[in-house]
Amino acid sequence: MPRKKGKSVSFDAMVKFFMQNYDIPTKKDVDKLLGRLDRLGNLIRTSVSLGDYRGRPRSARPRTSLTAFETVLDLIKRSKEGLGFAEIQAKTGFEDKKIRNIIFRLNRIGKIKRVSRGIYIAI
Repeated sequence: MPRKKGKSVSFDAMVKFFMQNYDIPTKKDVDKLLGRLDRLGNLIRTSVSLGDYRGRPRSARPRTSLTAFETVLDLIKRSKEGLGFAEIQAKTGFEDKKIRNIIFRLNRIGKIKRVSRGIYIAI
């Protein structure tokens, strides 16, 4: 018996079938996502350029806490005889590397001075 030819499936129909079954995004889906990303990017740019933080200008933002840099400098300033590395670490709880980097920067910009090995005073 000769085999009956069924209705042939077009290539476009096969591609559409695979894209739907395997959740492959179409060009339309990608364009839609890119449009949303552009809108979000514009929104972020406008809010950053305006500097609005709950309606207040940037300079009027409340200061929540000191930075690590300011914390270490403040500790050294409060100490009259100078402060050692171990004392700074004990009072701040920062890691060795972080304190070393902060001390290096403070020394480089001239905010602190090294009195002896591991002892620093504010200038």
